[in-house]
Amino acid sequence: MHDEAASHHDTDWPRIVALYTLLERRTDSPVVRLNRAVAVAMVEGPGPALAIVADLLDDDALAHSHRVYAVRAHLLEMQGDVAAAKAEYIAAAGISANRRERDYLTMKAASLP
Repeated sequence: MHDEAASHHDTDWPRIVALYTLLERRTDSPVVRLNRAVAVAMVEGPGPALAIVADLLDDDALAHSHRVYAVRAHLLEMQGDVAAAKAEYIAAAGISANRRERDYLTMKAASLP
């Protein structure tokens, strides 16, 4: 779907949400749910996506993953809650085992006012 779009703006996000919804029904994967949350944010805004992510914080498979905190940070940033986004980027960086990801997340936090 991303390759078919001429730009990010032209991406068929509703279709991506639908496809992730189907995949989630088949797999019941928290990673798929996290990816669906990002797509939901592109269609419905960050509020509904943050509700999906909130449920994932209690999921054992993702509770200690930097990815769930990084997605939450991005959604909070989209929502305009810069202070909370910065804190989440810092939290994500603190638990990332990958130096490049940690550096990126730290940079994202530092770039916010």
